[in-house]
Amino acid sequence: MKSIELDYSKRCADEPGKSHNRWHPDIPPVLEVDPGEEVVLQTRDATDGQISWDSTVVSLANMNPSLVHPLTGPVWVNGAEPGDLLEIETLAIEPATFGYTSFGGGLGLIDNLFSERYLVRWSMKDGYAESLDLPGAPFMGTIGVAPSRALLTEILRRETELRERGGSALPPNSAGAVPAVEPIASEGLRTRPPRENGGNMDIKGLTAGSRLFLPAFVQGALFSAGDGHFAQGDGECCGTAIEMTATLHVRFRIHKGEAARRRLSFPFFETTETKPALQEAGERFLVATGFPIADGKNESGDATVAARNAVENMIKLLCERGYSREQAYAICSVAVDLRLSEVVNLPNFGVSAHLPLGIFTS
Repeated sequence: MKSIELDYSKRCADEPGKSHNRWHPDIPPVLEVDPGEEVVLQTRDATDGQISWDSTVVSLANMNPSLVHPLTGPVWVNGAEPGDLLEIETLAIEPATFGYTSFGGGLGLIDNLFSERYLVRWSMKDGYAESLDLPGAPFMGTIGVAPSRALLTEILRRETELRERGGSALPPNSAGAVPAVEPIASEGLRTRPPRENGGNMDIKGLTAGSRLFLPAFVQGALFSAGDGHFAQGDGECCGTAIEMTATLHVRFRIHKGEAARRRLSFPFFETTETKPALQEAGERFLVATGFPIADGKNESGDATVAARNAVENMIKLLCERGYSREQAYAICSVAVDLRLSEVVNLPNFGVSAHLPLGIFTS
């Protein structure tokens, strides 16, 4: 078993050899692993330790947003090459004992209706959050691989074009960037929105037992994760879930050339619903994702475009099983649930399309 262990008394910038908070293909790997090995990653919370038991709403106003989403890694996966499909099996997630939820300051779906900042602190134990006795379903909010230089350039192009149209997309910013070396600091993608390489997808189904599939864009894939959540509703509408530090256990598999062969450019995953509150508990699901990007153009918070992409990506996965596009579209209409997984990480709202695999007889 290989691991990356953190000193939680420090922040991401104090351990740049173990963590980063931007996406860039030139960030050097921390760890080298073989497919099939169990890998353990300790992760920091979404705000890099800026919120604690002693924090108040004043602490929220004083937070530095440039430090968000410290990610542990990158992890070099031996044998992974551009065009491969990297499978990330989540074996376990060990939650911390402290978590928090906050809103205000411009983040959240209906933040304009709340004039004051608000902070909730949670104590977690035995799978429950003390405040509302919420069932625990830990997952990593941000999980992904490094973009290639070509993808980095394309993302910067379309997000710059979106800002010029008045849309919301954070530009690169070297202030607070980890690593702080150039040109990574001034070129690195901000981690707030999810993209083709995964990232801040905030999909609550990525719990232990899930298998996430991401296209590899660079040698070694350069996998990273962070932004642990103890529990979250679909949408994460106020801007935060129950944020926490966590220890992630994963195992990788490489499907050689499959992303290129199948022309896959989006994340998808398989999971089993285990939360007792769900009627379909115990069922296995195939889940496609969709973001508001089409024909090289990025829209800002457009759930319709994201939903269209989620359905089109599910149709593609079904066609690989031998169905025609027409048959696949019909299956989507009668069996696929579209969920707004996150609606706050502008510009890219995330829609996930959930297909129960139990509908197939063979």
